[in-house]
Amino acid sequence: MAAWTAGEHGLALDLWAPLAHQGVARAQSNMGAAFLQGVGVERDPDKAVTWLRLAAEQGDAGGQRNLALCCYEGWGVPQDHGEAARWYEKAAAQGDADAQDMLSWMKLVGGGVEIDYEASRRWAEKAAAQGKAAAMARLGDLHHNALGVERDPAQAATWWAQAARLGHAEAQAMLGAAYLAGKGVPRDPVEALHWLLRAEAGGAGELAAGFLREARAHAKASQRLEAERRAAVPLS
Repeated sequence: MAAWTAGEHGLALDLWAPLAHQGVARAQSNMGAAFLQGVGVERDPDKAVTWLRLAAEQGDAGGQRNLALCCYEGWGVPQDHGEAARWYEKAAAQGDADAQDMLSWMKLVGGGVEIDYEASRRWAEKAAAQGKAAAMARLGDLHHNALGVERDPAQAATWWAQAARLGHAEAQAMLGAAYLAGKGVPRDPVEALHWLLRAEAGGAGELAAGFLREARAHAKASQRLEAERRAAVPLS
């Protein structure tokens, strides 16, 4: 892994390959990821799935998560969102934050799996506890839209704020909208415009656009200048 991190991918693969053939699950998982990404070797989804399945069946969480991704996208296997959810859940149950986040999203939107807002919230909370900004933003949306929970503007704003401070553009837009309307947080035109400007710069311009027009229309010149100053300061 040290070789891989240092960019010596060929050396890393030479070290992993014999271990993978000996049945070491983590080495199998790493081999599968290399073939899946096409790093150090030519991209080969079929070989990736072969290695990932060996690792996943031995309980390697990374192998399970990447095999789930292959099932979801139809890389090296027929596309099967139900099978993807099954492998994501196995990885999520082992504490894999990315799998928890993806499983939460799938349970929210459906698409081959049954919508389950309670499960979406539960997995999002686990992923959020490990620092996943997307899961925090989703929790904000769940509380805002009363999906599987009571509508709670303050709780929604709290989750959006956590995600926003980590740079999640959609959460920044929703937090800005909350400050603009005074929903869950005190009405604050400067903070509203500040977060909406960050959202626009971060790629959520379409979501932020309507709120931005309103925020700019209601802000004084001094408030606009202060909001722009805050938006220019890097998030810590």
